[in-house]
Amino acid sequence: MKQPLFIIFSILFVCSYAQQTSTKDTLLRVATIKHEIKSNEVTFIPLTPELNQIAGAPKAFYTHYWEFGDGHYSTEEQPKHIYKQPGEYEVKLWATNNYDTGKPPTTRPKKIAINTVTTEYSDMAAMDEDFILKRNREPVPNEEMVLIMQYKNPKDYITNGKLYLFYNEHKYKANNFNLIDTRTYYNEKNIPSNTFAYTNNIDDDRTYIATLNNDIYEASTILQDSTEKMNLPLSIEESKAYYKNWTLLEFDNMQPKEERNIFFSLKTTPEMVKDTSAIISVRGIYVPDGNYDNHKIKDMEMEIVTSHDPNKMASNGTFMNYRLVRFKTLKYKIKFQNNGEGPARTIRLETDIPEMLDKSTLKVLEMYPKCEICPKQEVSYSCLDTTFTDTQAIFTFKNIYLPGSEQKNVKEYDSTKGFVKYSIKFAKDFHKKKTKSKTAIIFDKNDPIITNYATTKFLPGISIGAKIGYNTFSDLKNSESYFVGATLSPYKSYRWYWQVELMNNFHNYESNTNVREEIVDGAQGFQHLRRTTSYATYENIDWDIPVLMRYNLNNYIGLGGGLQNTISLSEKQKQSILIEDFEGTDPRNPIISSEETHSNKTNTFTNLRTSLLLEATAGFSRIGPSIGARYILNFKDNFNYWQFYAIWKF
Repeated sequence: MKQPLFIIFSILFVCSYAQQTSTKDTLLRVATIKHEIKSNEVTFIPLTPELNQIAGAPKAFYTHYWEFGDGHYSTEEQPKHIYKQPGEYEVKLWATNNYDTGKPPTTRPKKIAINTVTTEYSDMAAMDEDFILKRNREPVPNEEMVLIMQYKNPKDYITNGKLYLFYNEHKYKANNFNLIDTRTYYNEKNIPSNTFAYTNNIDDDRTYIATLNNDIYEASTILQDSTEKMNLPLSIEESKAYYKNWTLLEFDNMQPKEERNIFFSLKTTPEMVKDTSAIISVRGIYVPDGNYDNHKIKDMEMEIVTSHDPNKMASNGTFMNYRLVRFKTLKYKIKFQNNGEGPARTIRLETDIPEMLDKSTLKVLEMYPKCEICPKQEVSYSCLDTTFTDTQAIFTFKNIYLPGSEQKNVKEYDSTKGFVKYSIKFAKDFHKKKTKSKTAIIFDKNDPIITNYATTKFLPGISIGAKIGYNTFSDLKNSESYFVGATLSPYKSYRWYWQVELMNNFHNYESNTNVREEIVDGAQGFQHLRRTTSYATYENIDWDIPVLMRYNLNNYIGLGGGLQNTISLSEKQKQSILIEDFEGTDPRNPIISSEETHSNKTNTFTNLRTSLLLEATAGFSRIGPSIGARYILNFKDNFNYWQFYAIWKF
């Protein structure tokens, strides 16, 4: 008996251990760096864990980003790098798992020792522009990404200048990034923004640079040439108004046509915008020569993702102000990647266009592969054709060559990616509601790949309304009641929305006359009839505070219901009491005495009461004038009433 029990417990232990190991491997994966050194030439090989394929997605694969510890980087899978000087270098690897269900594997940096230099090193010009921003992956909440800032000296003389990086847009309540590391290799220095103040005053062909320490530095004058931007203080102030955070670096002794890289590690926050179709941005400003305001600005837009899927659709219409949206142009970006073993010649993008957008205003802003817009007639050269159906825009790349990521001799994964960026305006008449768009991507004659949904959302906005009307109390005597007030609600809501009101209510009425008869004993011991007649008049100033949910049936009819609290700010009560004594006990007998008294009483902040309300409105239900009727069911006797009013929402 003991032996079978031992076998059972052994099996359970092994299964439990295997399950724990599998879970651990799924949650925490590690990639390691293998290298082969030949003098100062090093080949790097990534050893990555097995991928967890997303069901229904294209084949999962890794993309790689390397930093070699000397200011250079590569996106090849197995790069070869030649080091210029002997020394110890720290190599870093970021492996990104595409179409994979897990998190990217972590990698421990590796130290590389270069003892001899035998292979000749040559700086290869790699930049087509003077200033470029790149990233190693799209931002995923609570993951690390790297931003590469590349800059080049466009002058024919040695320069000293500045670099600015702005991030975390003001329009998002929470920060999207934390800057956790800045890696520089050319003695760039982080400096406070106000360390130096420059002046372009020229005296005898010399420029003087003033510092906060009142020291004077002298520099040779170089004639100012034309660049993209001239007013640096204005560009900085505009950037500060758009971004919450920024960092400034200063560089010096940059040779003509020299190229340099700076690497920023950004940790995306858990509070990053949850909308995975949202577009966020960072901005770089490059001042090639610190003596002048000439500068270049680069904005880099990024799509927030939950997993690293190269086929994606995004929009900049994440949070829009409905009051101003009629003048806004939406921008969409469709990204795709050829994951095949051969090149794609035709790529078709079937994109949903929400009904609130005007298809006739669609304009293609950028695309890759770069090509011309197709003419009406058939052509044999590369072009992008745009056609429309009732609900879609169809972008078709014709006669192109986009290599596949599994194609032989393709080392640069970015060359297998493409995109279409387009703008579109709102139609003349549209409702305030969320929209969703997706794209079907078809490579040649393969099955379509469906992207995520790109959503547009509106900020609630605030609509203030003016309201005036009167109340009818059927159970109150000589009642006169009218009010003025204001309403607060989301601006031009489509269907369901909340509404809060504050109304100042003036109400005059009389109570019912109360007559009481009783037999009382007189002074001589004789009984007689006494009649007491009392009534009161009221002059009230009330505050009504309704809170209700409303529903617009269409543009003209709306319904609502909710609760209302009422409190009397001021209640003036005038009471009259008439006491009549009759001869004997018969009310037809003569009155032997009468006495009338009057009293005034004022109360403040009293008579709190709660009511249910139901209403209907007709007119312009979303914005503008309308009229309405409301029934208030009060929990206090004699205070049920109808309310008729006019309202204008702004």
